[in-house]
Amino acid sequence: MANLRLQRLPSATPSAALGARIGAIALALVIAGLILAATGRNPLDLGAQVVSSSLGSSFGMEDLGLLVIPLILTGLSVTVAQQIGAWNIGAEGQFYAGAFAATAVGLFVPLPTGLSLVAMFVAGAFGGLVWILVPTLARAYANVNELITTLLLNFVAILMVYYVSTDVWRERGGIANSATPRIKVEMPEFWGLVHWGLPIAVILAVVMAGLLTFSKWGYEVRLIGSNPSAGKYAGIAAKKHLITVMLISGAIAGIAGMLEIAGTVHRLQGGISNNYGYLGIMVAVLARGSCLGVIFAGALMAFILNSGIILQTQGLTTSTVLAITGLILFLTAIGDELSHYRVVRDKA
Repeated sequence: MANLRLQRLPSATPSAALGARIGAIALALVIAGLILAATGRNPLDLGAQVVSSSLGSSFGMEDLGLLVIPLILTGLSVTVAQQIGAWNIGAEGQFYAGAFAATAVGLFVPLPTGLSLVAMFVAGAFGGLVWILVPTLARAYANVNELITTLLLNFVAILMVYYVSTDVWRERGGIANSATPRIKVEMPEFWGLVHWGLPIAVILAVVMAGLLTFSKWGYEVRLIGSNPSAGKYAGIAAKKHLITVMLISGAIAGIAGMLEIAGTVHRLQGGISNNYGYLGIMVAVLARGSCLGVIFAGALMAFILNSGIILQTQGLTTSTVLAITGLILFLTAIGDELSHYRVVRDKA
């Protein structure tokens, strides 16, 4: 006689993970459609409008491309920190710090266009690195929880950007009363309105995936993250690796801020992030620790965000859009977890 039971496997097969994610998204859309139908709206017409506006025109695809750039980078920032067992909840603040540093170079350092973009890129990475430095050292040498320190520094960075963009760096007599003057240099266009930040974000994700998978450094980082005791027994310098990984994580989020300034917004202002740092946490969770998975998770998140914008233009309230978005992400996370389980037969 045999008994059936559920068994959780350490990892899900690619087909099971993909099937669970598709099923979860389909279930979320069905539930959202039933709720919309109950309120007198036609969910099929709304869905067709979302698909045609997002994927049926070059303008919609370009919007998706601009959204996916910061989502890939902030998701990658969180994912890189996860490899060593740390949670960087401060990608939002590091995004702002990178945008702040890049704007300072763009406004006040006169350089030729090419050199100015390089200098802004370095400044953006350095800004994010500096913003995560104190939480990193506190975690490495005083065992202070990085969840708290990185989160609290988000508010400091946001308020700092609000201050300089509405006061000391504010454009005087211009059309933007709560923003800095426009940066004179721009990221070159890659495709339509989408700038070269998109291939840069993808390349960074691929490079980090390669380093973490195939290099000795990456192996040691993953070993410390999965089993700190084994890493200590093997004589690996855990503190050194922790500091390196956390600083890389902050620099990536800072680069996201720089690309938003140089490629999309072109001026520093309050609210420039649009919560990309916090959404990056969701992207990292959906990617399940995979740097390559961040690319696809970022694209999914960009489509969800763009769909929300389109639904608002069709008369849906912000609360309704947020509820639908949260439902999709919630069921997707559940589907990812269930993909690890198998029904096994125990023989008595």
